[in-house]
Amino acid sequence: MGGTNSSATNTVRTSLKPRSWQRCCSEHIREQRARLYLVWRCTVILICWQD
Repeated sequence: MGGTNSSATNTVRTSLKPRSWQRCCSEHIREQRARLYLVWRCTVILICWQD
């Protein structure tokens, strides 16, 4: 019976790894999108700038 609990614990541990990776990846993508948006907005402002 101890082997069954051990394999169940290993299954839970391996299933948590992709979730943490996905969370990290989504946070990175969100940050990059925010930076890209800021660069895009600054570019538009500079192009549309009139003296």
